[in-house]
Amino acid sequence: MTLSIRHLDKHFANGKHALRDIHLEIGQGEMVALIGASGSGKSTLLRHIAGLMPADAGSASVIEVNGRIVQQGGQIQRDVRRTRADIGFVFQQFNLVDRLPVLVNVLVGRLHRMPLWRGLLRRFNASERAAALDALDRVGIAECHAQRASTLSGGQQQRAAIARTLVQGARVVLADEPIASLDPESSRNVMDILARICKEDGCTVVVSLHQVDMARRYCPRTVALHQGRVVFDGPSSELTPTLLRELYGMQADEILNGSESLHGNVTRLPEPAPVWQQPVPQAA
Repeated sequence: MTLSIRHLDKHFANGKHALRDIHLEIGQGEMVALIGASGSGKSTLLRHIAGLMPADAGSASVIEVNGRIVQQGGQIQRDVRRTRADIGFVFQQFNLVDRLPVLVNVLVGRLHRMPLWRGLLRRFNASERAAALDALDRVGIAECHAQRASTLSGGQQQRAAIARTLVQGARVVLADEPIASLDPESSRNVMDILARICKEDGCTVVVSLHQVDMARRYCPRTVALHQGRVVFDGPSSELTPTLLRELYGMQADEILNGSESLHGNVTRLPEPAPVWQQPVPQAA
């Protein structure tokens, strides 16, 4: 398994039990959606997987990525930087340096593979620059490489962030609400790109989403969280409005996001073709 999570528990200082005995196994090349209402634990779970946040001290929690332990018993491993080199993290707010050119922002993904002094001086060689340009071409914004990141639209900035993970050579891509602040067309473009990376590169992609229709369209498997617990783990096609209302009650409206009437008239979401049978659209 590419990703293995066992007995993951997390309490915050305010007493909130954010994650409750999470068990998950995700294989290489899977594209998995994490869904849930606000505060369900999606972002917290992704940060634990990346080793950005420790589980409860002294707990039985274990997280492994690509056969290497990220954290165990609430302690992040000392060599976690080595493991993180294979984990790309796409944030909701892009995490680009506005004043730097897009190309340099993408090349940040190479820093772990070069001497510190070269990174500090931005001494990137021709092959590294070529790899960054190729990554920008794959996400459809190669023509923007010389622009400052601040001049890009939100959708373009998110594509640049994804290009950074390509340059990094990540085998696991964790995307935390990557389309939450984007318009519908940009959202589709970003999800198209993540699906294509998963299919063409064999990467494992775990993407947290609010919208169940996006999960059904792009991810064969969905893991649903509610109050820190896994309440569903299975085919995305099974996520009907009826099931979501059983799992979430009135919070289901937030996840359905207009896929059904808010006045109790339940309709069945259209059944999407499985992702592996769909042609992968080219980024606009």
